[in-house]
Amino acid sequence: MLKIWGRNTSVNVQKVMWAVGELGLAHERMDVGGSFGKNNEAPYLAMNPNGLVPTLEEDGFVLWESNAIVRYLAAKYGAGTLEPADARARARANSWMDWQLTVAHPPLTPVFLGLVRTPPEKRDHAAIEAGKVKTIAAMKILDAQLATSPFVAGDTLSMGDIPVALMAYRFRRLVPERPPLEHLERWFAAIEQRPAFKEHVLAIPFV
Repeated sequence: MLKIWGRNTSVNVQKVMWAVGELGLAHERMDVGGSFGKNNEAPYLAMNPNGLVPTLEEDGFVLWESNAIVRYLAAKYGAGTLEPADARARARANSWMDWQLTVAHPPLTPVFLGLVRTPPEKRDHAAIEAGKVKTIAAMKILDAQLATSPFVAGDTLSMGDIPVALMAYRFRRLVPERPPLEHLERWFAAIEQRPAFKEHVLAIPFV
């Protein structure tokens, strides 16, 4: 059985849990990180020397880094579905997963930390506003892609949508003054109807 270490409020853990839900995999999740701690203790560091979440263990095989875990699960359990069978669609899915890490997530981080984790009197409003501007620019790139296909890599949900949709979820909650993004909104409306997304993202406290 799959074992997943990480608190369910972590956006990176949510990527993995959403993939697990889409694939219908039996699993056990252990609370680690944040208020639960344990991530800087020796047993956990022996699995994940970064001390971050999530970490996956399956029959003695250990893997960390959330997007790598999603790719592993998609390849092993979702070949032809969550992992696209077509080489070019698979490459597009991988490209958008990397885009989430390099383009979408960095500017959204100060917005999330500033508005969710920081008391109002201590907020860096300049950093928050700058992050919003950059995040809007990133989401316009995503919107343009979604004008060409129902999902980021083609006609059906793939592993590529998972990290990107979590950024879109946070963006929609944190940036109410966003411009109209017709194609992103159409895609997200389909995403939020998926049972695994409801269970592992929408039902989890936004903290």
